[in-house]
Formats: sequence, C-alpha cells, structure tokens
Amino acid sequence: MKPFDPHAVRSTYQSPLGTIHLLANAHALLGLWFEGQDHFPALGTFKTVTTHPVHDMARAQLGAYFLQQGYFFSLPLDYSIGTDFQQAVWRQLTAIAPGTTSSYAAIAQAIGKPAAMRAVGGAIGRNPLSIVVPCHRVIGSKGQLTGYAGGLPRKIALLQLESAI
Repeated sequence: MKPFDPHAVRSTYQSPLGTIHLLANAHALLGLWFEGQDHFPALGTFKTVTTHPVHDMARAQLGAYFLQQGYFFSLPLDYSIGTDFQQAVWRQLTAIAPGTTSSYAAIAQAIGKPAAMRAVGGAIGRNPLSIVVPCHRVIGSKGQLTGYAGGLPRKIALLQLESAI
C-alpha cells in the first residue's frame, strides 16, 4: 500500500458498534476504520479536527446509516493508497447493493480475474473504507459468514442492520 496524503486530517465518530476513525484530505475520504480492526494504520501523525467538510458529510451519512435512514453513501472517496488490483476490488464492492451479499468468486469474476479469489480476499481485508465500501457484504460462495477486519460480530451486526441476514 502507498502512504496516505501527509496533509490529511483525522477525526472520530462514535457508532453503536464502537469508535470509528476517519481520515480525509481536502477533497475525499481516505479511510474509515473501526478502532482496533485489522490493518488499522497508525494515525498519530495526522492532525485531529472537530469539523471538516468531508468528515462532517461522513459522520452525517454514518448517522443515517446506523439509524436505518439510508444505506447509500455519497462521499468523495480516494482509493489511491491501494494497488491497481486493490482499487478494482474496492470499486467493485460499491456495486453490492444494501441488503444483499456477494461472494469472493463473484467479485473476482466481475473484475475479470476469475482465478484470483484469494487475492480478492486479501484486497477486501485491506479495504481502508469500511462500511462505505461495503466489504461486510462479501460472504463465502456457500453462504457462510467469513472474516471481517472489524471482527465477525460487527460484520453480523452490519448485515443484520441492512436486513441482509
């Protein structure tokens, strides 16, 4: 992964599932992670803000999401820390509609790499934009709930919130 924009700023959002950390530059959301999730980067070098246009939009949309008032996000996103392959996977994740699920195999097929299911899984695990880029909607091809960087209990809670399970 490439480094984040050094001018990015951070803030937090208190969700029903725990603290969420946000990172954005002047134009787009760069990251959204549950505290302590796998691949949670060190954000200590970034300035903490209480208000910021992208952060404010993200917090408002997360609030609506957790209140079940909207499952679609319309935030400017920046995937630039990822490789071309990771970016393709992350973009494909945004095509999974709320209340539905997809599989690693389906994602691999959709990006034109049908044999790359393991690599797809790796890219999904490193998704820097949890919830907004809905990696929680990816399950095993036989319907089994598989890992989630934010923890399986959070994945289950998010899918239940969206009525996907």
